[in-house]
Amino acid sequence: MTRPVDAQHGVLVLSCEDAPGIVHAVSGLLLQERCTILESHQFDSPTSGMFYMRVEFAHVDGSPLDVDALRAAFEETAQRFAMDWRMVDSAQRPRVLILVSRYAHCLNDLLFRNSIGELDLDVVAVVSNHPDLAGTAEFYGVPFRHVPVTPETKPEAEAALLEMVRAERIDLVVLARYMQILSDGLCKELEGRAINIHHSMLPSFKGARPYHQAHARGVKFIGATAHYVTADLDEGPIIEQEMLRVDHALTPEELAARGREAETRALAHAVRWHTENRVLIRGNRTVVFE
Repeated sequence: MTRPVDAQHGVLVLSCEDAPGIVHAVSGLLLQERCTILESHQFDSPTSGMFYMRVEFAHVDGSPLDVDALRAAFEETAQRFAMDWRMVDSAQRPRVLILVSRYAHCLNDLLFRNSIGELDLDVVAVVSNHPDLAGTAEFYGVPFRHVPVTPETKPEAEAALLEMVRAERIDLVVLARYMQILSDGLCKELEGRAINIHHSMLPSFKGARPYHQAHARGVKFIGATAHYVTADLDEGPIIEQEMLRVDHALTPEELAARGREAETRALAHAVRWHTENRVLIRGNRTVVFE
C-alpha cells in the first residue's frame, strides 16, 4: 500500500554513549511497530564518545500513530542503551511566547515567517516591557501583553512571566531582542526551552550603540548568535550563527542594518530547528541536524 503524503509523522531524538547495535535496535523497533523511516540523521562524536540520532517516521500504510504506545514500546530499548530521548508527534504545534522590547525586526520576521508557513508555531502571546510593538502583534493577530520592568518591579514581572509560561503550557520562550537580563532562577526554570539572539560582537563591543563602536574600530565581519538562555549571560549553548562581511564604505547605520539581517536569519533558523526537534544539547554544546 502506498503511504499517503499527508500521513502523520513521529520524531524520535536520542543521545547516549556510543555502542554497537543502536541503529539496528531503533530501526528494528520501528519496523516491528509497522513504521517506515522517512528521514534519519546520526552523529558519532569522536571526542566525547557520544552518539546522537534523529529519526522521522510514519506508519507504512499511512494510518495514524499512537505516539504514547510507541513511547511505551521504545522504553526497553532506551533503557538498554541508557538513552536521553524524546518522541513527539511532528504535527503538534509548539506553544511559543515571544519576548521583545523596542526593536521590531526579529519579532516582525518571526511572525511573518509563521504567517506564511515557513515556521509552524502557535504563538500564544507577545510580551514586552514597552508598549511600542503592540501594533506589530495586532497586525498578525497575536495577543500583546505589556509587562513593565524596573529594578524595583523585576521580581514581580518575572513572576508574572513565569505564571504565563505555566498557565499557557508554553513549550518555547523566544527572546527576540528582549533587552532585559533574566534572573538566574528564571533561566534555570526555562533551561533548554528559551532562545536568545544577540550580535556577534560581544564581548568586544558591549553596551549602547555596538554597531557604531564596531564602525569606529573598522571591523570587517559582523554577525549574530542564537543560543539557549542560561544564567551565564550570552554564553548558553549555541544553536546558529550568521556572519556577513562588511567594509569601510558602510556607515554605522548601514552596518546596523546588516546586523539586523544577520539577527533575524540566525534567530529564525534556531527557532525552526528547535521546534522541529533538530537540536540536542550536551553540556554547553549542541548537535543540530538541519
